[in-house]
Order: sequence, then C-alpha cells, then structure tokens
Amino acid sequence: MKFSMQWLEKDLETTASVQEIADTLTMIGLEIESVDDPAEKLKGFVVAHVIDAKPHPDADRLQVCTVDTGNGTFEVVCGAPNARAGMKGVFAGEGSYIPGIDVTLKKTKIRGVESNGMLLSEREMGLSDDHDGIVELPGDAPLGAIAADIMGLSDPVFDIAVTPNRADCLGVRGIARDLAAAGIGALKPIDLKAVKSVYESPVSVVLDLGDAADACPYFVGRHFRGIKNGPSPDWLQEKLLQIGLRPISALVDITNLMTIAYCRPLHVFDADKLIGNIHVRLGKKGEKFLALDGKEYELDDEMTVIADDAQADGLGGVMGGDATSCTGDTVNVFLESAYFDPARTAMTGRKLNLLSDARFRFERGIDPAFLIEGAEIASQLIQSICGGDASELVIAGQEPAWQRSYFLRQSRVAELGGVQVPGEKIEKILTDLGFTVTAKDGGWDAAVPSWRRDVVGEADLVEEVIRINGFDNIPAVSLPSAHALPTGAVNLAQDRRGRARRGLAGRGLTEAVTYSFLPSAHADLFGGVPDEIHLANPISSDLDVMRPSILPNLIAAVGRNADRGFSDISLFEVGPQYAGEAPDDQSIVAAGVRAGNIQPRAWTNRPRAADVFDAKADVLDILAQIGAPAGSVQVTNEAPAWYHPGRSGSLQLGPKTVLAHFGEIHPRVLAAMDVAGPIAAFEIYLDTVPSPKAGRGTARAKLELSPFQSVTRDFAFVVDDKVAADSLARAAKSADSKLITEVRVFDVFTGGDMEAGKKSIAIAVTLQPAEATLTDSEIEAVSDKIVANATKQTGGVLRG
Repeated sequence: MKFSMQWLEKDLETTASVQEIADTLTMIGLEIESVDDPAEKLKGFVVAHVIDAKPHPDADRLQVCTVDTGNGTFEVVCGAPNARAGMKGVFAGEGSYIPGIDVTLKKTKIRGVESNGMLLSEREMGLSDDHDGIVELPGDAPLGAIAADIMGLSDPVFDIAVTPNRADCLGVRGIARDLAAAGIGALKPIDLKAVKSVYESPVSVVLDLGDAADACPYFVGRHFRGIKNGPSPDWLQEKLLQIGLRPISALVDITNLMTIAYCRPLHVFDADKLIGNIHVRLGKKGEKFLALDGKEYELDDEMTVIADDAQADGLGGVMGGDATSCTGDTVNVFLESAYFDPARTAMTGRKLNLLSDARFRFERGIDPAFLIEGAEIASQLIQSICGGDASELVIAGQEPAWQRSYFLRQSRVAELGGVQVPGEKIEKILTDLGFTVTAKDGGWDAAVPSWRRDVVGEADLVEEVIRINGFDNIPAVSLPSAHALPTGAVNLAQDRRGRARRGLAGRGLTEAVTYSFLPSAHADLFGGVPDEIHLANPISSDLDVMRPSILPNLIAAVGRNADRGFSDISLFEVGPQYAGEAPDDQSIVAAGVRAGNIQPRAWTNRPRAADVFDAKADVLDILAQIGAPAGSVQVTNEAPAWYHPGRSGSLQLGPKTVLAHFGEIHPRVLAAMDVAGPIAAFEIYLDTVPSPKAGRGTARAKLELSPFQSVTRDFAFVVDDKVAADSLARAAKSADSKLITEVRVFDVFTGGDMEAGKKSIAIAVTLQPAEATLTDSEIEAVSDKIVANATKQTGGVLRG
C-alpha cells in the first residue's frame, strides 16, 4: 500500500516528521517496506540564475556559465545545449552528491577552466534518463530556493505491508486513523456534502441473486448526464503517478483515487452502452465475458455478475467489462458503489486468475456502511472535474448486518498483553480507533466500527490497546525457572535428527529437502497409502498423496540430476513419512540413496558402483552415532518389496523392532520411475530406536585403552547355506564378550570341493586383554569356547 505525505495530510493534521511517522507505522503493526523521499536525495540542490554563458576557450561544445544562487556567484563549465544566459536551473555546488551518476562534486579544471559545481539534468538528479539538456525552472522561481520544492519533488512516498486482516488500512484514511490514535496528529473530518440531484435515474438496479443474496446485499448507484471525460487535472495525475498508478481518464482516475483514499472501490459504466437496466445476478455456466484487461473469461454459476438486460458488464468486486467502458466520447455514466461478498470475490478471482486493486480490497472485506458516503464523495469529484448533472441515488438491497459489541475487562489487558494501561488511556485508544465505548463495572462495552471486520472478541480489543499503546512499552520479564539447573532446549528426538544429519553429511551425502507429498503412482510402488491421506486440494495434480516413504522423492531427484549429467550422486533427507491420518501414523525417518560410482575415476583405483554394503555401512554408522545399542542389533535378509530381494536386509532389535532397511532398489521400481540403476538406499526409523538408560543420554561409553598386546586368530567354519554370517559372528563373540573385542567376517566360500548345500565362512577374532598379556593356554581356552559356541549355535564345523 503506497501513499504520499501530502495525501496523508489530507486526513491527518500533524507536524510529525517523515521518520516519526515511519517508526510509528511499524510499531502499530503497519510495517514500513520503504520510504522514498526525493527531497532527501536532492538535498543541497538549489535554484540558480545563469547570468552569463560564454563559449569555452578550448572546447567547441562547452560553455563557461556564471551562475548566481543568491548566496554567491560561481563559474561552471557546462556542455548542455540549452544552457544560456537568463535561464534558471538546478545548481549543485562543490561537495554535493549527484545520485544519477553516483559522483560527489569537487572543484576541478575542465580543459583548463576551473568549474565550481554543476548545472543538472534530470538524469543527473536521478529523475529520468533524459540528459539532452539541463533542467529549466520557471522564471519566477526564487534564487537559492530548494530545487525539490520548486519542482514538486518534496513529497515523500510511504510503502507499507498491510496484513490480510487490516483491510481498513488499504485506504489512506484508515492509516491516518491509526496514526491519530497513536498520538501522531488528529484525524480530520471528511468534507462530505451531498450533491444536488436534478432528475431521476433512467437506469434502475435489480438484485436478482435468489438464494445467494449475500453475494451482493447492498448496491448504491447514480446516473450522470452531460459530463466530459477528458484527462484528469494535474493534481490528480500527480497523486496517482507518485504511487505508481497510470492516469487513464478523469472518470477512471476518480475511481482509483477513491480506492486508495478511502478503500472504497467504485466502477463507472458508460450509460449509453448499457442495454436496459442493471441486474446483479450469478453468472451462467459457460457465459463469456470480455474484461477491461482485454481478455475473455468463461464464467460459472458461482460468480457474481453485474449485467444489463443483454449481457454481463462486470465481475462483481473484481473487474469491469470492455463493452460498457468509458472513453473520451462518454457523456452519460452510471456510478456503481456496491458491497460484494469477500469469499465469493476471492473465489472468482482465483478461478479466473484475475487480480485487481478492487478484488484485493473486496476479498479482505471493505466497509459495508460507507457506500452512500463513497458515492457522494465520488459524485463531488465527478461534477467538479467532469461537470454534468447528477441523478438521485439508486439504492438496492440494504446494508448487511455488521453491528456487534464485546465487553473488555480492564484486567485482561495486563493478563493477555503483559502491560498495565490506565483505564482512561484504554478508553481513549478505542474511541480514537472508531469504537463506541460505554463504561461498565470493571471494563467497557465496545461497539465495533463497520470498517473493522477483523475484531471478533475481547482478545482482539486487547490487541488494539496493546499495539496503539506501543509494543515497545511491554516490559521485558524473565520466564520463571522451573528447575534449579537449566535444562536442555533440545530433546532426545531432536538431538538424534541433528546427529543423523551431521553423520550422513560427514559420510559424503548431500542433504535434500523434498515435498511431503508425491504422485500416487510412486506411492503405489512403495506400499501405497490409505484413502485418508490422498490430498483433496493438491498444489499440483501429480503431487496428490502424502508420501509413505522418503525414498521415491530422493530417487526422482537422482533421476533429474542424471538427466543433467550428474550420474554419481548421494542424497539424504531427514523428515516425516506417513502411513495414515492419525498422529501415530507419522514417523521420522533418515533416508538416503547412493547412485553411480562411490568414488571418482582415478589412476590409483578403478571406479566402484555403490552397492548394498555401502548402504549397510551408512546405516550402522548412523545408528552408532545416535546411540542405538549397536551390539544387540541383528541383521536379517528381510526387506520391503521395493528393495532387491537378494541384495537387501534389515537391522532389528528382536523379532519385531525394525531399526532400518537397506539394500539396492528393485529394478522394477526404478523402471517404473524411469530412473537408471543400480541405486543403493536405506531407511533408518529414528522413532523406533530405543531411548538410552536413565542418565546415559546419547553420550559414548568411556574409552578404556589397554596397555597389553591384542591377539588375532582366524577361524573357518563349514555351515549350511542358510546360516547367516552374522549368526556365526555373534556366536563367536558370545564366547567371551569382555575379552573378544571384534569379530570380522573376511571370507565366504562356496563350490569347489565344498559339499552341496554347505559354505565356508572365515572370521577374524580379536582378543584384547585388560589385566595381563595372554598366555598360549589362555588363547587356546578361548579358541575352544569359540569353536564350541559356533557349533552349538550354528551347527558349524571347524574347517580343517
């Protein structure tokens, strides 16, 4: 919302500076986006009279001008073709900053002649790109006067961010009212005089809305005859140009003025182009409408239409039609001042992708009690600028019910706002904002003004008092401490997510952030989703379900990168996935994918493609980093259907608690997603990782280093094909969990002279004594236990 200082002063009597106004606007909730003050940029530029202009002695295109500023005379070397004796221009002296060319002037010699300043063009002043000549000022401009004032450039323009609930501040008067309540001046009364009506309107208005009467409950209009619709006067054009609006014609400019000044959008029809009377109705399905923007739109039966007896002439609250638009030949017009339902206006605009200043205000809710006043103010402007006669007002429907009041307890201001505000000040603030306040025991009855659609309860009244009193007046109060010692702000679940992110990034994966929804076709490849998490209003037609797994989005990202030549990529994401609509159906997962080569080509080694073991290593490392009981984790070859059945697995605690899945993605899934493989992937279910025992947190166990030499012994066992290598390693480890610090599988052999259905698994067992060096007999005793455990738990036989 843009407005100028002079525009604001039409409604606000104030002596406050631009900075004071800007600061106050922000403090009362109308945040300043920018303040453009041309006078500040042109500070130091003054009106000067060119006394003499002589040719430069050493340059054909330059002149040496003697200029008088009223405070002295200066010689200036100037190359402008229009520089001449007797003219008045804009002078910048030594030390002045020239914004258009980003230069600070200093005394200098130009072709041997000293120049003590500069006569400025519009380009050098930063006003336009025109640099064909210097600025010429009127002959009666006083010497030494501030050039910005003479040129009409001393009016700062404010640009504020208006929140959707404050439609009243989409008009300058609403902003002035808030500033007056905050103590920045006094709100001026509106100079409202009803225009003289000399005839009955030949155009009547019919509200033909049936059951949708709330679409337009109130319509005020007026007919004008004998007007002249030429260019609007300079003062009106300058007002609009200052805030970025293009002047079009007197009638259109008046409606734009009313929109910005009073948040009262209006529309004018060329009455001679209307066929019969005006009918406010709902659109017809398939009905065509040519709008003022030159585009044709197809309407439906939920849109509010302003029509005549033959056709649609306007979209209620959105935009007028081309068929009845006003031109320079217009002599008879019909003025529309109506109230349109905010929700229906917003729906119409969204369906048609049509945005206008009118829609922006109507969909937020304008003042339903300002229709007649708005029509009278516009009528004054039309007659003063365009002339003509005015008819009687045409009124259809009635003002919608907006009256309501709420009781404000004085104690609630301190309870909800945290600041004590005297009762007299509370009453004054609400009164200045337009509320009708009646004192009662312990508080006030506050009748809400018609323009404050956003106030719907006592808490809103407290908010009004607090913001006008000043948010900076709320005292800083420390929160009470619930514990003698401070507690961490991050809980265990949040800590684990952070550790997982840092750990995966440290392993060379790049974090991705993808949508929490995906195409239903991709969801079906990863187990599908129930009907309740299909999206009723998706942001895109192909993102229609909540994701049952993070992997599809990561795999799709791999495909997009591969299409752009980045085939070696590793991605991860830590976030939610969904199995249903209940809170327990959402789980936090750390998922990752590795595609292409795990390391780049180099002369020292051959490239190696990512495989299931890379995914498994990622999972084991992250589980260790987040404090999972790694020593108790079991590896199984069971995995969901989207993994390759022979190259995947799970990490579990017992038969029911699954900590993670890992493996290569099934080729069928990759083919359906049109992504080249192989791709190794993993999913770590952070919510299923058990919490550590009380007092341990996620801290690692104390590192105990032994001063004694460790011993490594190799064993090879012949076992059935179905026996997992992990089962054998666990059996060996359980022989002496304190002495045996590591069991590592280093070979699996099948075929050759091996019996059918059998395989050989070789393990390396590390023994680490803590109290004394191991003797041969102690090593042999442990070795016997290892063999015995392996035989008992896996049926394995020590290979000879």
